[in-house]
Order: sequence, then C-alpha cells, then structure tokens
Amino acid sequence: MPGFANSLLILAAVVLVVVRQTQPQRMSGSKRWWLVPVVLAYVGLKDSGLIDTQHEAASVALLGGEILVGLLMGAAWAWTSRIWTEPDGSVWTRGTKSTAVVWLVGIAARLGLMGIGLLIGIHQGSGALLVALAASLLVRAGVLELRAQALRPARALAGGVR
Repeated sequence: MPGFANSLLILAAVVLVVVRQTQPQRMSGSKRWWLVPVVLAYVGLKDSGLIDTQHEAASVALLGGEILVGLLMGAAWAWTSRIWTEPDGSVWTRGTKSTAVVWLVGIAARLGLMGIGLLIGIHQGSGALLVALAASLLVRAGVLELRAQALRPARALAGGVR
C-alpha cells in the first residue's frame, strides 16, 4: 500500500479511536476485538519500507522500540479508561483525562523515536507506525475485555443468578 494510503489509514484509525474515547462506548463482548489491530498490523507488515535496508540492525531496534511503546501505551490506555456496568447489565467504557495524558506521552515517545531515527539516517516507512498502532489497539482491547469479563460475573451474582 502506498505511503499516502497508509497515512490516510493511520489518520482515520487515530481519529476514530480518539472520537470513540471521548464518548461512552458499550462493550459488546464480541469475540472479534482483535480483528482491526490484526488488519492494521498486516497492512503495516506488508510495507516495503518497514526496515531500512541500509541500517538493518538499527532499524529493527527502532521498530522494536516503536512496538514496545505501542504495547505500553495500549496497556496504560486500557487501565486509565473508566469501565462500568449499567443497571441493564451492559458494560461500558470511556477514556479519562489520564487516558489523554497517555496518548500525549505515547505520541511524544514515538516522535522521539522517529527523531532518533532521522538523526542517525534511518528512514522508517509508515508501516512501523501502523504496526505500533496495531500493538496499542490489540493490548488495549485485550485488557479492556479482561476488565469487562471481571465485571460481568459480579453483575450476574448481584442479580441473583447462580
């Protein structure tokens, strides 16, 4: 996928995620919470500019750093999100002010990694950002799903279901 199309995909994913985090979202309990991150990772991994062939070791290290930041950001994002149950038993989530801080710190860390890469002459394509975004979304969705599962049995017991 060309760099411009990847950039549009990244922008669309970030806008969708940010808009959804500012509003309460019902967690459906779907078993397909991993699908969007896997598609983003697939598109990112297909990017021919994922690894700078002239600086392979440093490029792989930067990619690893990007993925690590993505994983940490996804975990922090999920743990700073508010999660609750409604009287009807549905589980909801919404980002908090702390979630916004996690986003800002994560973006700053990624910009720092990109800056380091540019300083040492490494060109990373948009695939690295897609893979890191996929890692963030995957961890976030997984942790939120675990947190929601912990709330669901408590709701059932409180309702008298045995």
